[in-house]
Amino acid sequence: MLKQFLHGTNEAGVDEAGRGCLCGDVFAAAVILPDNFVNEILNDSKKLSSSKRYKLREVIQREALAWAVARVSPAEIDRINILNASHRAMNLAVNKLSIEPTRLLIDGNRFGNECGIQHHCIIGGDALYASIAAASILAKTYRDDYMLALHEEFPNYGWNKNMGYPTREHREAIAKHGVTPYHRLTFGDCRPRLF
Repeated sequence: MLKQFLHGTNEAGVDEAGRGCLCGDVFAAAVILPDNFVNEILNDSKKLSSSKRYKLREVIQREALAWAVARVSPAEIDRINILNASHRAMNLAVNKLSIEPTRLLIDGNRFGNECGIQHHCIIGGDALYASIAAASILAKTYRDDYMLALHEEFPNYGWNKNMGYPTREHREAIAKHGVTPYHRLTFGDCRPRLF
């Protein structure tokens, strides 16, 4: 069972989704859970089936003290790079919370903190701490919803299955059809080629 970092504090778990994708916005979520929150299936979103993630999203949104989701566009990703864009999305999500957290638990090994709130970076934190796992689920499911909507506009890229990640199918579609307005042009497979 996942744990909390410190009881009696409004700690916000923060995580992102879509950092390794070739297209689409990078999403981030921040979640403050109550001290007594317990859920037996809550885990890192990558370890759960899609149906479990969406069931947990309902639970998290209903029972969290506060939650928020934010995103940064491909144009901004290309302008400031994906690491900085991921941190920007995380900061935006924290700033959208209806309760100001006393500390942030960040999944990963670094964070460009623009909030001025004490933070702890935890490698693999989404598999250790409940609030980070909850944030990973919100970021992932909201990004999946977004990619499914984009798939309706550009069905040739298989975004309903690969969610924008660099699968063979996705890379072959870029080679055949070119890039879309949603592709990240600074990423290898999307960079313009000179022939």
